[in-house]
Amino acid sequence: MRSRQMALTCDHVARVHRALEDPGPEPGLVYHSDDEYDAIVETILATHPAGEDAWLFAYGSLIWKPEVEHVEARRGRAHGWHRSFCFRITRFRATKDQPGLMMALDRGGQCRGILYRLPGQSLQAQLGKLFRREFTAKPANSMPRWITVMTDEGPVTALAFVMNRQSSAYVGRLTLNDVADVLAKACGHWGSGAEYLHNTVMHLEEHGIHDSNLWRLQRLVAAKIEEAEGR
Repeated sequence: MRSRQMALTCDHVARVHRALEDPGPEPGLVYHSDDEYDAIVETILATHPAGEDAWLFAYGSLIWKPEVEHVEARRGRAHGWHRSFCFRITRFRATKDQPGLMMALDRGGQCRGILYRLPGQSLQAQLGKLFRREFTAKPANSMPRWITVMTDEGPVTALAFVMNRQSSAYVGRLTLNDVADVLAKACGHWGSGAEYLHNTVMHLEEHGIHDSNLWRLQRLVAAKIEEAEGR
């Protein structure tokens, strides 16, 4: 594949970064308990053959920070879903004073990503870990569900985290310019929105996946970071 030069560089990311402390759980939000996480895991497992391996569809940070034990990885395409910065955050990669946006799978279009095959013998523990990472407050922004993903070897059923449009954090489909305005500024104790975008685009390209929307977005974010510094 022809090498592409990203406009959004590590230098841009460094300009947005700020060292911040975790403000902790946001007052007024209700968080999932361990028992509730366990119940959600059981619900998902009840619709999967006992003891068998399972596929996980990664479209964002799970590509470059999977934190799961997997025995195989392959590229796949999910039809009927697209990656989108479609929900608002005020923690992790943002603050209350400078809210950010996070990516989820939203309905419509298609999305190319990476499939990880998770071993069946550790599936329950791995799902428990994943769910605690992917959603915290109730109702969940990113909900686990089984979707069909096409691969070169044929279709597979895979677990994916999809947007809950009933969540109060859901902002719908914003323009790329509006998303870029947010990602060029937002930062929290986990890092910045610019860093999240940079890592996602870079690792997608490394896997031979070119997302034209994210490619345009990273150019816009780089330009806005430079404009903010008068360059």
